[in-house]
Amino acid sequence: MSTPQDASHRSTPVLLVLGSMFSLQFGAATAKHLFPTVGAAGASTLRLALSAAVLVALPVTRPRPRSWDRAQWTSVVVLGVTMAAMNSAFYEAVERLPLGIAITIEFLGPLGLAAGLSRRLTDGLWVLLALVGVGLLSLGDVHGGQALDRVGVAFALVAGAGWAAYIGAASRIGVTGPDRGGLAGASVVAGVLTLPVGVASAGTALLSWRVLGLGLVVAVLASVIPYSFELQALRTLPKRVFSILVALEPAIGSLVGLVLLDQALGGWSVAAIALVITAGVGATATAPRPAPVEAGLGG
Repeated sequence: MSTPQDASHRSTPVLLVLGSMFSLQFGAATAKHLFPTVGAAGASTLRLALSAAVLVALPVTRPRPRSWDRAQWTSVVVLGVTMAAMNSAFYEAVERLPLGIAITIEFLGPLGLAAGLSRRLTDGLWVLLALVGVGLLSLGDVHGGQALDRVGVAFALVAGAGWAAYIGAASRIGVTGPDRGGLAGASVVAGVLTLPVGVASAGTALLSWRVLGLGLVVAVLASVIPYSFELQALRTLPKRVFSILVALEPAIGSLVGLVLLDQALGGWSVAAIALVITAGVGATATAPRPAPVEAGLGG
């Protein structure tokens, strides 16, 4: 017989995943306030560099690189490269597009990867449904009928490709990476890679106390909390349930964008996001066990 304690035990990892996605999108919304001062490149650098500093400082996530072998070093570096590419492109997209639209387009990356790995007709149809949804976004009912920024759309697609690459890198580090400190090490790599572009874009504005304070908030909300919650949840949460929950991220991004950034979306955009979410949930629900690929956190 199920007890209240059992129900609480089952619901905790679900709440952690939902909390991680809300935290990630709140972090992206907060980063929008950095764009006028340091640009998307500067905001991405602050997020990655400061989150690396936090993760290195925490004893539970502190890396021990002297004990890593060549395969572990390779896994950490590859993950760091994909994190730098994914996060940089996503912030460039968010600078030009509403948050919900950017995450919806980006979600094509992991969904397409899942279909490509399974090679089933059903999964191809789910991707086609998602493409129809993204196509509806071009009908232009965002912000009073203005068409979507094409450069922003391109960056969102690049971020989606980066998300797909991140999935492979994260899977690799789970097999060949170090037992602890892999995420912190990869964050250091990502921070170092984005630092030159961020400095070139923002210059000394990165050293402002206000900018550093906001950057730290973004780092904690968009990296430290989501990754920590996700890793904790995946210890007990079935991967299929995790993937279905992640498919809700475009809706969460749209909600956060509406509440924090006043980014109201028109009827076509809402319908488009609903189609993409349906495709994500459907692809996961109909996938053979075990699921061929897990979405993980984007942005």
